[in-house]
Amino acid sequence: MACSGGGGHGQPSSAILSPVTPGSLSTSRTRAHSICMVSDFFYPNMGGVESHIYQLSQCLIERGHKVIIVTHAYGNRKGIRYLTNGLKVYYLPLKVMYNQSTATTLFHSLPLLRYIFVRERVTIIHSHSSFSAMAHDALFHAKTMGLQTVFTDHSLFGFADVSSVLTNKLLTVSLCDTNHIICVSYTSKENTVLRAALNPEIVSVIPNAVDPTDFTPDPFRRHDSVITIVVVSRLVYRKGTDLLSGIIPELCQKYPDLNFIIGGEGPKRIILEEVRERYQLHDRVRLLGALEHKDVRNVLVQGHIFLNTSLTEAFCMAIVEAASCGLQVVSTRVGGIPEVLPEDLIILCEPSVKSLCKGLEKAILQQKSGALPAPENIHNIVKTFYTWRNVAERTEKVYERVAGEAVLPMDKRLDRLISHCGPVTGYIFAFLAVLDYLLLVFLRWMTPDSIIDVAMDATGPSGAWTHQNPDTTQRVENDEVLDTPR
Repeated sequence: MACSGGGGHGQPSSAILSPVTPGSLSTSRTRAHSICMVSDFFYPNMGGVESHIYQLSQCLIERGHKVIIVTHAYGNRKGIRYLTNGLKVYYLPLKVMYNQSTATTLFHSLPLLRYIFVRERVTIIHSHSSFSAMAHDALFHAKTMGLQTVFTDHSLFGFADVSSVLTNKLLTVSLCDTNHIICVSYTSKENTVLRAALNPEIVSVIPNAVDPTDFTPDPFRRHDSVITIVVVSRLVYRKGTDLLSGIIPELCQKYPDLNFIIGGEGPKRIILEEVRERYQLHDRVRLLGALEHKDVRNVLVQGHIFLNTSLTEAFCMAIVEAASCGLQVVSTRVGGIPEVLPEDLIILCEPSVKSLCKGLEKAILQQKSGALPAPENIHNIVKTFYTWRNVAERTEKVYERVAGEAVLPMDKRLDRLISHCGPVTGYIFAFLAVLDYLLLVFLRWMTPDSIIDVAMDATGPSGAWTHQNPDTTQRVENDEVLDTPR
């Protein structure tokens, strides 16, 4: 399990993301918290945000906290599910609008979220991802209910196009009175501070991590008679699939002993299929389609070089996983990627076909000459960089800080919205905050907090799961339904 590793110590200077900032977060834990993770993105959907939420929750449970997760329903997966170690997940029956993000009218989610927060005696709401409408809804309602709030931003945004302007304005409103914000790299922190006009002192940098036991090298799985480049990514514009379509024919023509393995699915897959068909590369370019997370390692160990062509990235977990499997990484120099690995483990290129081909040729020559480190040596270096236990310890310090802060009363919250978000947006959302408060008063009159059944704790200091299963290695089948909504 991810939490079985040690802390993240011994990083080379080029790969260090320093401890939680500011320094006032160094207070040791003195209490257990009841934490609710909220995001539209969670299993069975696959991705970096989903993995982050799951692994962080497991490590926080190990450290004695109560953790639940709230997301939207995925197909037939509705109601309440229990995952490993008693991690409770609420799959709410909310309508998905686009790309697994729910449609929002802001108010429709309040009855459900309020019922869960009261039922589970939640003290801290931790929302994830700027793309998640449910995450923003939860922050808005939590402030109305007087709960402490934390937000983790996993993405980078621009400032020029219409979608970025609208998203940045929403983020400004959502974060203006959030207690603390976490970013996964210093580049991401600078981006978020500028986008949402935040005080940098309430923004901390805590990186993602990887479970090194899940990503171990296996040199016997790859064929050294040919050089294999592996790409594992969603096939979308933001991940640079168009660049990949230009790289493949150029390098395959120059190096007859070069093959590509591409894992992932998306709307840009058709471009790669057209390239493979046009240049007759069916025996040299394998398109594996969507991969489950448990299968990623088995794909990575078949290659010698890992290629990342992302056009924007706050923190790329894929390159850490690839390096942990012993691959030489070639990546675009964008976003927070230069902070992730030391220079001797990654070749950074500009986001262009010419620059990426040059970087790949450098890696190919190093592989042929035997200049690259052994996969096991790369794994031993990478496994000390980022561990989920270290991420959980640092996140815990953020919780400890926000637990001691006062929640803004309604009048001061309205003043903050108006002064921070501008004369138009500020007054609009101040009006919505008042409506949200009035709806909350109505819901409390219809169903008082005192008559809402208190849920039995599965995790935390008095968790029934912990008491019934003192051996934490016992697990349940992830898909087993152990409870249903009332």
